[in-house]
Amino acid sequence: MSLQVGIVGLPNVGKSTLFNALSAAGAHAANYPFATVDPNVGVAAIRDERLDTLARLAGSAKAAPATIRFVDIAGLVSGASEGEGLGNQFLGHIRDVDAIVHVVRCFADDDVVHVHGALDPTGDADVVRTELLLADLQTVERRRERAQRTARTGDADAAAEVTALDALAEHLGAGQPARTLAIDPDVRARWRHLGLLTDKPVLYVANVAEDDLPYGNAHSAALAERAAAEDAECVVVCAEVEAELIALEPDERSEYLDALGLQHSGLDRVVTAAERLLDLVRFYTANPNEARAWHVPAGSRAPRAAREIHSDMERGFIRAEVISFEDYAAHGSEQAVKDAGRLRVEGRDYTVQDGDVLQVRFNV
Repeated sequence: MSLQVGIVGLPNVGKSTLFNALSAAGAHAANYPFATVDPNVGVAAIRDERLDTLARLAGSAKAAPATIRFVDIAGLVSGASEGEGLGNQFLGHIRDVDAIVHVVRCFADDDVVHVHGALDPTGDADVVRTELLLADLQTVERRRERAQRTARTGDADAAAEVTALDALAEHLGAGQPARTLAIDPDVRARWRHLGLLTDKPVLYVANVAEDDLPYGNAHSAALAERAAAEDAECVVVCAEVEAELIALEPDERSEYLDALGLQHSGLDRVVTAAERLLDLVRFYTANPNEARAWHVPAGSRAPRAAREIHSDMERGFIRAEVISFEDYAAHGSEQAVKDAGRLRVEGRDYTVQDGDVLQVRFNV
């Protein structure tokens, strides 16, 4: 799948440091605004204990985890919606992503320049949110003007669109993101094509100092409250620690995490949360050559999952042989699952579940 998550925030909040750790793509990180101008793109693999188990049980020569594409987008400043800083580039790049990771600085450091001069995480979050809201309002107003002109000719669809846009403009004008507007899905569909920035799902990342791990500080707690009020998630990380962890061997990494009181790295939690943001489920294929994890949108039918493996499988789909991960792990092999009568044969209408192990039968 080609879904992408954009990493956004003010300059000097740790975006590129987090991106480097996520993707090991080597994006430039520096202590001055706009160190990132063009968006860097990297791919992060999802650590997956289920995949490791399947690879071992299936005797697979290798294991290929599911991945998520992250885009490191230039830092935004106040006035971006009017073209300040790299605002136009920022807003253009963010329109192209499917979900947003909003990194907010929750650490004090006199050696790292703060673009607004003082540490104020919720205020910083407000700057980014306000610029996105203003950009969306401009988009809505332009569309509403066109719809109003068409509606004057008696066009019923245009009149309905005006009503939908009126409700949206009022919501945005009240400082609320489009994704939080409770409205009939048919009405929402009338402005879905606008690609609104505040309609994208958001994960806040509170970037704290190492001493504030694992639970964060007062600043990150306030940010978490803000996220909950916006129907968003919040994860506490220390980007500098994550950059150190990525360079360690697995055993050393585990020891470091234990010393910090963490079961999982911040990166693992960010990637897993991004998976939830995109509303994805993981399914698997397993054979002696390879065990692989795949992503598919939640609610997808079996032929749609088959497409992820190969387009021919969707085109010539006959059936899917399905084993739940729990059954595979409990019985120890595909043959043992069959012997226990736990393998299911599903047709085109089957909805793929998280953890399914699939073998697709097809003919082209």
